[in-house]
Amino acid sequence: MKRPECALAAALALALAAAGVAAAPSPDIIPAPLKADLAPGAAPVRIVQDEPIRFAPADAEAAFVARRLAELARRSRGLRLRPTPARNDRPGPAIVLQRDAALAPEAYRLEIGAGGARITAADDAGLFYGMASLWQLMTADAERGPVALTAQAITDRPRFSWRGLLLDSARHMQSEAEIERLIDWMALHKLNVLQWHLTDDQGWRLPVPAYPRLVSVGAWRAPAPEPWRDRPPPPRYGGYYSEAQIRRIVAFARRRGVTIVPEIESPGHALPAVLAYPRFGFTGGATAADMSDWGVFPAIFDPSRATLAFLEAVLGRTMDLFPGPFIAIGGDEAMKDAWRGSSAVQERIKALGLADDTALQAWFTRQICDFVSAHGRRAIGWDDILAGAPPPSTAVAAWRSGAALAAASTGRDVVVATAPTLYFDNRQSLAPGEPPGRGVVVSLRDVYAFQPLPAGIAPAANAHVLGLQGALWTEEIRSDEELERMALPRAAALAEIAWTAPERLDFDDFTRRLQADAARTRGLGLRADAPGAPLAPTAAVLPSQALGQCSAKLPLNLEDPWLPAGAGPVDLVDILDSCWTVPPRKLDGVRGISLRLDVLPYNFELGPDAWKLVRHPPTMPAGDLTIRLDTCAGPVVASAPLPSAPHDGSAPITAALAPQTGSHALCVILAAPKLNPLWAIRWVSLGPVRS
Repeated sequence: MKRPECALAAALALALAAAGVAAAPSPDIIPAPLKADLAPGAAPVRIVQDEPIRFAPADAEAAFVARRLAELARRSRGLRLRPTPARNDRPGPAIVLQRDAALAPEAYRLEIGAGGARITAADDAGLFYGMASLWQLMTADAERGPVALTAQAITDRPRFSWRGLLLDSARHMQSEAEIERLIDWMALHKLNVLQWHLTDDQGWRLPVPAYPRLVSVGAWRAPAPEPWRDRPPPPRYGGYYSEAQIRRIVAFARRRGVTIVPEIESPGHALPAVLAYPRFGFTGGATAADMSDWGVFPAIFDPSRATLAFLEAVLGRTMDLFPGPFIAIGGDEAMKDAWRGSSAVQERIKALGLADDTALQAWFTRQICDFVSAHGRRAIGWDDILAGAPPPSTAVAAWRSGAALAAASTGRDVVVATAPTLYFDNRQSLAPGEPPGRGVVVSLRDVYAFQPLPAGIAPAANAHVLGLQGALWTEEIRSDEELERMALPRAAALAEIAWTAPERLDFDDFTRRLQADAARTRGLGLRADAPGAPLAPTAAVLPSQALGQCSAKLPLNLEDPWLPAGAGPVDLVDILDSCWTVPPRKLDGVRGISLRLDVLPYNFELGPDAWKLVRHPPTMPAGDLTIRLDTCAGPVVASAPLPSAPHDGSAPITAALAPQTGSHALCVILAAPKLNPLWAIRWVSLGPVRS
């Protein structure tokens, strides 16, 4: 959803304009700092080859920051800097790292003047962020060698304490190197939390020695053969992160001020664990083959003491590997049909004196939260847990509209993670080259305009908003390249609205600074290409991404998962309603319509959304294509049969179009006898037949 620009920033801009004063652009830093004071008339400050970076000899974290700055300067500019343990007051130009206990957590001062550059902070994070800002200033011109910096003093501190991304490694895994590249980028843009989604219905990625089948069984999946396919299924997919890998990633993040919050889902999203250890839950009829599907599954943990003991062992192991203050416990989208159908569970509800299965989930969640709290940590769960009033120390990740306000207004800490704006697996534009993912367009401007504080929140509740978080869900994001293209540059907009004071936000200035930032990002080995331009509305061939969806119930940008990532076309299709709209076109003299159709697996568990499914009854045995004029209730102006089996791959369809005059929209309906396979439109062309 689109949000208005920040009211404070707009008011400031109007005030400056009324006074005849132009708002000064921020330094070439993302996120923009709180305050930057230039030194009028001062000569530029040169950072030259072999310039020392001085720090107190006993300050190990300052030594790391110095080495990191030297490494970044060498990679990005070919500039040699010398980390030097020495007293900070030695004479001569230098970059100096020093401490000042009076500064706030994560805050820093960066002073650039005649003696070089001085970074001051109280804590390690502030020192790192000051270094990141200096490095960004040093690389704003994309040149090599020594650099001349404008004399200035920057005072900076964060707006929110939680500035995060969620990385989903349960659906599709990322390499250790890719995770570290992402963490490095986060730290250099002052994001400080990575919520690591390690378990879900599609895979279990965390080894627990006491329960080895969690990874020997639960970490792997393979799709069932499809009768309509004429190619073999892809190989088994899966894996997990070893204890050594996890410890390395956690240490890598810690040195950069990034806390990793591991997520272990319960009581729903439990299929791998229940398949591995059936005594701990219910599959609800789901099988191992269903792990290759997406959506909301009926699998759920059994709310028994034995299952709680199992989960306590899992969480204990999790806390051994992840020393941060928060443990994410899931709590979302728990389908409780299996509980309702179990006499043992119903007896447990009565024995506990509970009203129903909703109250049982609340009880279950409280047991998990209490266990986490007893071990000196804080639980955080999705806003679904608000239905059961979890312990006061439990924080909430608000993914649904209104949940952040509900949580904060009752005195509960909340992280704003609202869909769709902060779900970065949504496509960024209407361009046909967008990677697979969700079909709602969430642009860079949409993210930048997002309001972290919920509308209507009382001032007293503001302090309970810890911050905000963007999500990289990976149902359809299968490769590192696709992940980076979805994350960037929107994560940079997230970083700015999470760090920068609202009166300093300026989208035009942000996009100016983003140009240099993209070059820096590419230098870190990450893809930072801006979204492509959508096709011109007058184009002869309209890709599916340029079409509308009739009801837009659940649009997805899909590619065939049986092909390697990036090897096939990407089609926009509403999996709840196979119906598209062609925007108004001049139809004078147009006598035909051509389409290229792709066939995809219908690998979706609709769960509570099943009632939204729209089925268009076919009139032909293999299904048919129907085109209506102006609206989906308008007259039929073209029709054609769908190809008969086997359907694997794609197929052209052509149909004669009844003569029309003037400009008209078209409604295109694909009606098939079964949900699987799913027919999708790759492109539509009016006029000559195309193949």
